[in-house]
Amino acid sequence: MPNTESDGPKQPKTGATPRAAPSRRTPRVPAKVQEKSKAGLVSRILNIFGNGAPVDPAKRRRRTVQALVAGFLGINLFMFLRFFFPRTLFEPKTLFRIGYPSDFGYGVDTKFQKRRIWVVRDAEGLFVVYARCTHLGCTPDWKPSENKFKCPCHGSGYDSMGINFEGPAPRPLDRAKVELDAEGQVVVDTSVLYEWPKGMRSEFRDPGAFLQL
Repeated sequence: MPNTESDGPKQPKTGATPRAAPSRRTPRVPAKVQEKSKAGLVSRILNIFGNGAPVDPAKRRRRTVQALVAGFLGINLFMFLRFFFPRTLFEPKTLFRIGYPSDFGYGVDTKFQKRRIWVVRDAEGLFVVYARCTHLGCTPDWKPSENKFKCPCHGSGYDSMGINFEGPAPRPLDRAKVELDAEGQVVVDTSVLYEWPKGMRSEFRDPGAFLQL
């Protein structure tokens, strides 16, 4: 008997409702699972230098305390070892050369003011004024328009020779030792100063206080 069914696809019967395809919904993750996942991430970040296993809070606190104690002991050890090393102060040199006498014209030269000196040359020779006010030790400024040294602290004034004439300064500015070396350059030594104390003999004409040219 011949087969009446065709080999092609089956056609739905008339009036039959087609079945809907199953929807693919993403399963909803409970809030507790999300919190647990975040906690695991934090543990992995905090344990990045460990073996990769999550760190329990007690162990984490113990590690924190150990780190704080180790840091405290390390700082104290460093402070203890610091006493065995000398404390060296790097101060500018007090003995230095400033050039040849021909490098300086008549008047006040301020190119070495960073070394706290002024080089003054007049008709007789050359000398070096130490830029420290004799009142309280401030550093005066040279005022070329007024032809004087002026202290910005309390208004003491000195003429181009360093002689005080106004303000509370009790005496003239000191002068540093000057001499010529074997090459003919001017050598200044600020560790040796010549003074003119009030009411006493002036040291400005002593050997070393003045370089006669």
